[in-house]
Amino acid sequence: MTVQVTERDESKMSHEGLAAGVRIWDVHQQGQLVGMFHDESEANQYRSELESLETQRATQ
Repeated sequence: MTVQVTERDESKMSHEGLAAGVRIWDVHQQGQLVGMFHDESEANQYRSELESLETQRATQ
């Protein structure tokens, strides 16, 4: 599929976010950022929803 979940690189985080221990998971679809989540399980749930929609569109 064309949907990926990755943890945000620390070099792209603010100093404040790093100091607070914030972790962010990015969801990319076809190379475009489509979502950001503080919880990895929520990011993966969104990825599953997008993949399901992609599959539905492909079968139409």
